[in-house]
Amino acid sequence: MKVLVTGATGFTGPTVCATLLAHGFQVVAALRPGRAAPPGTDPKFIADIGPETDWSNALLGVDAVVHLAARAHIMDETAADPAGLYTRINRDGCLNLATQAEGRRFIFISSIKVNGEVTDTDRPYTAFDTPNPVDPYGISKLEAEQGLKQRPTLPWTILRPTLIHGPGVKGNLARIKNLLKRRIPIPLGAVRNQRSLIGLNNLADAICFCLSHDQTIGNTFMLRDDENISVPDLFRRIGHTQGTPALLLPVPVSVLRLAGRLTGKQATIHRLTGSLTVDDRPLRDLGWKQPLTLDQGLALL
Repeated sequence: MKVLVTGATGFTGPTVCATLLAHGFQVVAALRPGRAAPPGTDPKFIADIGPETDWSNALLGVDAVVHLAARAHIMDETAADPAGLYTRINRDGCLNLATQAEGRRFIFISSIKVNGEVTDTDRPYTAFDTPNPVDPYGISKLEAEQGLKQRPTLPWTILRPTLIHGPGVKGNLARIKNLLKRRIPIPLGAVRNQRSLIGLNNLADAICFCLSHDQTIGNTFMLRDDENISVPDLFRRIGHTQGTPALLLPVPVSVLRLAGRLTGKQATIHRLTGSLTVDDRPLRDLGWKQPLTLDQGLALL
């Protein structure tokens, strides 16, 4: 099977391409001009992703598409019209590609943000829950999903990964690594939440599994590692792999949330203190087995 991978040079792309190749797939890598293609792939240069993008050359001889490319969630947004950019790239760009890829297997990497931002510790998100995205990124991913589901001749599979961790990770996980290296005391010792994460190698393996199993067609799957973890334990485990023990202070969560309101960091504190877990049993029930445990994945950060 020859597979077109969009976003081949992003955070997830190189690992996905390498994993596909290791599983015997041929890989066509869509990338911006001037970028170096992942080893072993056939590069196809795409200047921009949007509703007018011409994918005809990249799709020649291709049997399946893995659509990774997207405008990622940005915590400190500076664009004048972020909602418009998310819509253009994440929704319209995806659906334009889907139109041109009609009839081919189509794996769409969506986001847990389609479901929302928080769960009860004992009530994980499922693919059957009513979507509740709260920002333009999550909304654009939901609208792309909805557009794919309206195409009866497109054999689609939707994957909603939780927070992805792996080499080169950015965002909060990169900040955690930096705090630990600087041995800064962290006021999260009293937090008792649960978070689902997914290692980059496990995400790539799940994509290969879906391409190889027709039972996944027409379904949406949540993705996570083999266990959930609290934020304090996440600091401890990353610190252990780095040899920099976490210095956790037991500050009450109510105090943290008050500080968040006073400093305008409510969203950040909410993510650090709240729970977000998913039910990944549907994909595991089909036979998917992750190659790495949570701890093995965190050791690669």
